[in-house]
Amino acid sequence: MKTSGKRGFRKNLALILRGYRVVFAVWGKYIPWNLLQAAVSAVMPFFSLYMTRAIIDELTTTRDIRTLTTLALVTLIGLLLIRIVHRLIQGRVHVYGSDTWRKDLLFYLKTQNHLRFDVLENPDITLLRESIFSAKYATGGGLQILLWNIDILFRSIIDIVFSVCLTFSLFSLHSAVSGAQSGFLRWVQSPLSALIVLALIIANAAISIVTTNAETQKVGHEWQELARQNTRFSCLTHIFSADAYLFKMHPLILRAEEKLTRPAYILRAQKHKIKYGTIRIVWNHLMMAALYTFIAAKVYVGDIGIGSFLLYQGTVARFIAAVSEVALIVGKLIQNNDPLEKLFEYLDLPSDDRGGIGHVGCIDAAHPIEIEFQDVSYRYPGSNQYAVSHASFRIRQGQSLALVGPNGSGKSTMIKLLCRLYTPTAGRILLNGVDIASLDHREYIALLSVVFQDLKLFSFSIGENLSADSNYDRAKAQAAMETVGLGAYLASLEDGLDTYLHKDYVKKGVNVSGGEAQKIAIARAVYKDAPVYVFDEPTASLDAIAEAEVYRHFHTIRTNKTSIFISHRLSSCRFCDEIIVLDHGAIVQTGSHDALVKVENGLYHTLWQTQAQYYVEET
Repeated sequence: MKTSGKRGFRKNLALILRGYRVVFAVWGKYIPWNLLQAAVSAVMPFFSLYMTRAIIDELTTTRDIRTLTTLALVTLIGLLLIRIVHRLIQGRVHVYGSDTWRKDLLFYLKTQNHLRFDVLENPDITLLRESIFSAKYATGGGLQILLWNIDILFRSIIDIVFSVCLTFSLFSLHSAVSGAQSGFLRWVQSPLSALIVLALIIANAAISIVTTNAETQKVGHEWQELARQNTRFSCLTHIFSADAYLFKMHPLILRAEEKLTRPAYILRAQKHKIKYGTIRIVWNHLMMAALYTFIAAKVYVGDIGIGSFLLYQGTVARFIAAVSEVALIVGKLIQNNDPLEKLFEYLDLPSDDRGGIGHVGCIDAAHPIEIEFQDVSYRYPGSNQYAVSHASFRIRQGQSLALVGPNGSGKSTMIKLLCRLYTPTAGRILLNGVDIASLDHREYIALLSVVFQDLKLFSFSIGENLSADSNYDRAKAQAAMETVGLGAYLASLEDGLDTYLHKDYVKKGVNVSGGEAQKIAIARAVYKDAPVYVFDEPTASLDAIAEAEVYRHFHTIRTNKTSIFISHRLSSCRFCDEIIVLDHGAIVQTGSHDALVKVENGLYHTLWQTQAQYYVEET
């Protein structure tokens, strides 16, 4: 990926503009109020400077009491009204600003939701996603930088506009040159002096922009290098793990930490800040000295009053500060294009086009389910090898099918193809003779009750985890928990089905063990009560007794249900009507347990004997 400095002006601008389009879309209500607050904040000091000029000029000239009283009242009332308006707007900003984190979370959730599942599982995409979130949480890189700086940028631009408007007259004042005046004063009153001072202001602004941009680029580079080091040593987060203690990893971890915390990157970053900051300070002082001399000379020759001196001095100071602020923010935004470009790369990934408008149709005794794999092959994005190769088989209503084989043989991939998480590279998967890709996605997945090995439970109540809904059939949920052997456990909980999982969400919540979590996931599948059960290692975290209990209960509910199992424990597959043996993505054997175990040169026999020998030796 290109760095910010190598993209060019147009590319950097396009990224920033696209970023702000996303920001406005995500935080639509917050940003207008934030910008309005910035505008009011910018107006307040200029109003104060302008009215102060008017009062001082009146005090040093006519000193009319009515005029002075009027000016004082206008100043006080004006400032009061501005501050009241600012306070009211600030209240709105705080209201909408308190919701920015939720909007941010929803944006990323929606982003992930539209992506294809196989793309999300791609290791390269996983690294891309991790780098996006690493930048987001470490420095706010990406959309957060744009959001945090938009009001400052807007206020600084207003400052520049007001400064230019209020100081314009300073460079257009030219009184008649007196012969009695010194050469310097005569030069001050000439148009050339105004042009030179104006050129100094422009040069200072340009130098401020260039140095700030260079500083941001180089400092940002050092921080990026430090971030990469932090990512490299992410293992340090495991310093309190049992592995660290048992394997005496602490000396190695500490040495890595010492290398990590060497201030080389920070030192270089500070050197860049000092170097470019010094250049800006010197130029600022030179320019301010020239400007103050110019304004003072204008006061001396009578072109402007003392009040105008204060106005111009204050206005020019705000102009310089605003230019520096804009330069700093622009530098930040350009540097932020690195994580921003990664974010857009992620957003532009292939969308999960579910496709399909066909209806599943009637599924009942008269229209039983039949699932067929027709020469199905699949390979992961970026891979040259097939995870599933030319798989063909059929499973009918009420049948139970087991998929077995060594690790990496394609079992889970085949299940994910069936669940439409992946789309076959070649071949078709049929439901009652119809390609599942042509069926409505919601209607199709309603036919499947699935439990994956890497199951996930959420920080909701147990009942909500089972039903995926706040309004659910409590009797049905209770029955599902009893089916998997958690009836007594549920009865022991004070809030029963209303008990929240994970204590980080609700203090009265519970943290469940791996086995309990697996049973709850199975109960979730039982609650759905779909015509097809799909279990990927459903009892991997259970002991032998608990596993037998789950299967005993499951036999009672799978009547007329189609069930597909993946299990490394071949003993759990004995009750299946048919077993498919996979190796390197290809089907190498099919048949019942009794038939397959007799084929001594077959893979199933080898796997069975390998597992059985440990039980034989122990007895």
